[in-house]
Amino acid sequence: MLEYGFYHLTRTALEPALGRLLERVLASGQRAVVVASSPERVEALNRALWTFGRDSFLPHGSRDDGFAEDQPVFLTDQADYPNGASVLVLVDGAEVEPPPQFTRCLYLFDGNDEPALAQARALWQRLRERGEPLTYWQQTERGWQKAMDTADPQ
Repeated sequence: MLEYGFYHLTRTALEPALGRLLERVLASGQRAVVVASSPERVEALNRALWTFGRDSFLPHGSRDDGFAEDQPVFLTDQADYPNGASVLVLVDGAEVEPPPQFTRCLYLFDGNDEPALAQARALWQRLRERGEPLTYWQQTERGWQKAMDTADPQ
């Protein structure tokens, strides 16, 4: 069953947070597809992920880079999943219905942007009504802290 993780950005910009989360995905032996809101945003993320951390290398690319099926992290603005990924990452308010091959969907949103916050809340509500397993992560000065898990007994 697909698990959704909502990542509420409050302390850093999207790019460094995305880079660190993608590092964890790759370290676990998985591949990811990142869906952004536009071709221009895909290109901006593509550039940013090459330089987000001085001590890291994050192999990634988009359709424009070629070899899409070989990319450990594939960046797109469409429902395009050529790399056999099991983790779907949605940024900039992008929403797609994940196909069955995905086991996790990470939804990153800017907590300082009211429309982004409202969109995340609406998506959370729709998914909760469908009975999807949801986890809410809040950014703290020490990293990500799980603040809610719909699978946890209350």
